[in-house]
Amino acid sequence: MTMIKSLILGSAAGLIAIGGAQAADLPVKAKAVEYVKICSLYGAGFYYIPGTDTCIKIGGAIRLDTAFNGSTYDVPFWQGGAGGNNLWTKNYLSTRERINLTTDTRTATEYGVVRTYANIQFDFLQDRESIAGGYTEVDYAFIQFAGFTFGKAVSQFDPQWALAKPYISSGFNAGSNNATGIPQIAYTASFGNGVSGTISLENASPYRNAGLWNTNAFIVGPGAASFTGAFYGTNSNTFLGNSIGGNHIPDVVGNIRLDQAWGTLHFGAAMHAITPGLYGSTENTGHADDSYGFAVTGAVEFKNLPTGAGDSLKIEASYGKGAAKYVFGGTTDTSGGGRYAKVDGNSLGFGYVLDGVYTTNGQIIQSSAWEVSAFYEHYWNPAWRTSLFGNYSHISYGSGNDLMMASFQGLTTGGPGFSSSSAAAARAGVFAGTGNFDLGLAQIGTRTAWTPVQNLTLSAQFTYSRLDQNLNGTYTTNTGGMSGKPAGTVFNTADQNLYNGSVQILRSF
Repeated sequence: MTMIKSLILGSAAGLIAIGGAQAADLPVKAKAVEYVKICSLYGAGFYYIPGTDTCIKIGGAIRLDTAFNGSTYDVPFWQGGAGGNNLWTKNYLSTRERINLTTDTRTATEYGVVRTYANIQFDFLQDRESIAGGYTEVDYAFIQFAGFTFGKAVSQFDPQWALAKPYISSGFNAGSNNATGIPQIAYTASFGNGVSGTISLENASPYRNAGLWNTNAFIVGPGAASFTGAFYGTNSNTFLGNSIGGNHIPDVVGNIRLDQAWGTLHFGAAMHAITPGLYGSTENTGHADDSYGFAVTGAVEFKNLPTGAGDSLKIEASYGKGAAKYVFGGTTDTSGGGRYAKVDGNSLGFGYVLDGVYTTNGQIIQSSAWEVSAFYEHYWNPAWRTSLFGNYSHISYGSGNDLMMASFQGLTTGGPGFSSSSAAAARAGVFAGTGNFDLGLAQIGTRTAWTPVQNLTLSAQFTYSRLDQNLNGTYTTNTGGMSGKPAGTVFNTADQNLYNGSVQILRSF
């Protein structure tokens, strides 16, 4: 019995020893994995960054555009060359493919929410890139903290629905309309009941500087060819005049707004610094004094109209004195502003958007500009909606018109500063007539959009534009004076009509 008991105890001890050894060989249990958690504090799509109290939302879109009788941004073909007067080189349709990526982070602190936002776009444009090319742009990149905004954001001059206008085109005139953001330092104070106010310092270059016309200086850029090209549309759509100084101080912008369930009310104002270039080509020629323009705007949005759920009406009006780009908007490329020119057969219409005019030993004569815009959108049902929108913009130069006409006629006839063999005389033509450089632009358009499934939208748009210019006479080309037109071609200056459209497929995520 004693022997049996000893065997049993020995076996048990051996099993315990073996079991202890096996337990020691087992891996230590891993810590619990920190799974990504939904952050419901700031709306749908936000998640906590693992291990932090910061919420992030990553989004974007694929956007495919085709424009007809317009540029890839569905801008009407204001310019000549590929856009108006040379049918052999004109593209009847243009395409653009865009990838859009956004990041939005938010962290709750004792000073309020700290937010960072970035919007990066990767584009391929048919008429700009090589077959495998493309380019990148940063439309927005800002930090918000304790009421401050630092970086590239929507201008404080614009209403908060600036990015929610119901159209495809970035070439439709609609006030300030800077859809790519403006570098700024801003502070916003909330007063309760939906009332807030903002003051900001914004970088005027390149978005707000419309340029100046020094009527005694005829050469722009590297050569006179760029000046005559800017006049008649053989080059780009940009025309910043022939003289502008550096960006010395930022524009001062402020607004006050009311945000309610029924909609929003917005009033904005801006002070714009205008710095002229030299009277001549060297410092000893001197320059006009700096000048200060201003702009004001008012806008209202009505939501959920009696016409249907989701319907909206947006109206805005702006006025600028020596601050033309606050009215005509856009950057300094084909997004609007600068120069408008159109050739139709043997008729020609053109005009410029400038902050002002000056001459030697003179001061800047500021331009005056105003606009009114309206946007209405109706939902037929949750999947279908149609918008109707219109704008009228006008700029006048007052007593500066006399200087501009004298300069223009002197340039086109190879006047002061040019010999008969100069490049400018060779490229320019001869204008004979009267009138002035006051300019009006009227546009009306409509878009219909279909959303068959969530975040997939197919839309089509049509826009009519009318260029109302005030030059009365004829323009006769010299050698190389107009792209695709032989020397001696006579154009009658006249108002112009333009028609363009676009279709788009947008998949957002």
